Amino acid sequence: MAPRPQVIALEEHYLDAEVKPHMAGPDAAAGAGRVAALLDDVGQGRIADMDAAGIDIQVLSHGAPSIQKIADAALAVRLAQGANDRLAETVRAHPDRFAAFAMLPTADPNAAADELERAVTRLGFKGAMVHGLAGGRFLDDRRFWPIFERAQALDVPLYMHPAVPHPAVIDTYYREYAEKFPNLLRAAWGFTVETATQGIRLVLSGIFDHYPRLKIILGHLGEGLPFYLWRINMALTRDGAGPSWFRDAFCEHFWVTTSGFFSDPALLCCMLELGADRILFSVDYPFVENAPGTAWMERAQLSAEDKAKILSGNAKRLLKM
Repeated sequence: MAPRPQVIALEEHYLDAEVKPHMAGPDAAAGAGRVAALLDDVGQGRIADMDAAGIDIQVLSHGAPSIQKIADAALAVRLAQGANDRLAETVRAHPDRFAAFAMLPTADPNAAADELERAVTRLGFKGAMVHGLAGGRFLDDRRFWPIFERAQALDVPLYMHPAVPHPAVIDTYYREYAEKFPNLLRAAWGFTVETATQGIRLVLSGIFDHYPRLKIILGHLGEGLPFYLWRINMALTRDGAGPSWFRDAFCEHFWVTTSGFFSDPALLCCMLELGADRILFSVDYPFVENAPGTAWMERAQLSAEDKAKILSGNAKRLLKM
């Protein structure tokens, strides 16, 4: 009987005590309700939950929107450095159970690039996670390119995670339904639209021509983009793009995770479009419970080889674990 593959979960969140007070309005919901205590627990309670579900390692990352909406660059830098130092202490306390993605002060892109380098080279982090818009701008804006340049130089991925959409988008698209269905702004739809748009814009920006070894992770099985790859590519060809330019760029530079998306048809779509080597197991804890994620993978009708890749093999290669 083949040994059980190690299980590594890549999009697993916590909240830093000093950052949390800066999350206000709709963003404060990330630290409210039933998940609040779970977000604060990066110790034995979390590990017990991992053990019960058969998860060996969580790659910890701060909950959205982290510090992406803080305009005060000096404050953002201070908060990021402090939070990353504390997260490093958490990983050092449980090095066989936790790894980490860095928080970046995107209000100052050059300082964010420096903090990424510090987190990777001095703290041992595996990359960084950014959440939604940074100061109201998508990250394909050239002012943020120093971050991508440094990520390529360090050979670490950037995880593009959602955040609550721009207020103007909320007002135009969701206002009539947001009160009754607040998750329409988040996991039900708003997160997907914002983050898929970010993924598309990165390809259109030409950033991968400048940084050909850049690696991007999208959660939630690629925010719908794998399903739309053929159509996006076809339509952009009408505008003069190469016949497989968009699709090729996406398949070369993007990885997707299963975070909060335990669907057999969606997984099959991603495997057919991207291949099993580009899919990484994640839960989206504590917004989603651990046990349903591992149970889903256990019963998934995949080859043992593909299942081992998704559960940990791909993460080990991408994150050098």
